[in-house]
Amino acid sequence: MTLPKKLLPIALIAALIGGMTPRSQAQKLIKDLYVDKEWSADYQPFRIAGNLYYIGTYDLGMFLITTPKGHILINTGVAGSDTLIKAHMKTLGFKFKDIRILLTTHAHYDHVGAMAAVKQQTHAKMMVNEKDAALLADGGNSDYVMGGKGSMFLPVKADRLLHDGDSIQLGGMKIVMRQHPGHTPGANSFLFDVKDAVRTYKVLIANIPSILNDTKLSGMPLYPEVGKDYAYTLKAMKALKFDLWLAPHAGQYELHKKHQPGDAYNPAAFSDRAGYDDVLDEWQQIYDKRVKEE
Repeated sequence: MTLPKKLLPIALIAALIGGMTPRSQAQKLIKDLYVDKEWSADYQPFRIAGNLYYIGTYDLGMFLITTPKGHILINTGVAGSDTLIKAHMKTLGFKFKDIRILLTTHAHYDHVGAMAAVKQQTHAKMMVNEKDAALLADGGNSDYVMGGKGSMFLPVKADRLLHDGDSIQLGGMKIVMRQHPGHTPGANSFLFDVKDAVRTYKVLIANIPSILNDTKLSGMPLYPEVGKDYAYTLKAMKALKFDLWLAPHAGQYELHKKHQPGDAYNPAAFSDRAGYDDVLDEWQQIYDKRVKEE
């Protein structure tokens, strides 16, 4: 499998774009923020399995979990993606205003860039790993690699802080948060069951532990235990059990080899355990090499 785009030089990622702010927030954002064209390229939304839907872009995963009591949205993509989210939900027959809970795999601008806009328009509750709450609240300025230059996205205040093993419940759904630190201190994955007329599937939204080029695994000033956390995460993720898996970036789980616009409903396409293990093995090799080089 190809390596995720998180291997892009950090100098490129740190070449930072401004965004429009809601009237209620005069937050000034850093200009020239790097945005890959695939992060905002449209992609036809589709049903993954049961009440789980893909409503993201060509590369950025945004996952909608629907329930009779409202919906749960995991990740919002870059700033301005709220318009795309609305359109995709409408296409699938769901209402944007019915989003009740907002979650994220980690608080980087390519996954929470539109979080403030979605929260403001829907009044959904933002729930985040406690270790990423400060990062979310300062718009990414405290990021241990890219931070210190100002906000990269509109800040969002959490309504609930999550801890490893906590569950998020709505309308019969139960989502368990598993802490997988390293990419950010509060990076996490989600495990939950969905079902269709045939069977029940245990789904993993996996926060792949990619390592940015400027990360020093021996320790960063704002994150001394980063190397230890990556080691924990790589081990913990290998032990997870699931039926289907997805990730924040399409390239991380080869979405476009598994699904093309117009394809029939096929949950089994995402049951690629071998691919999951390969991705983790690749990052383990990178981790081991980086540790030796340092």
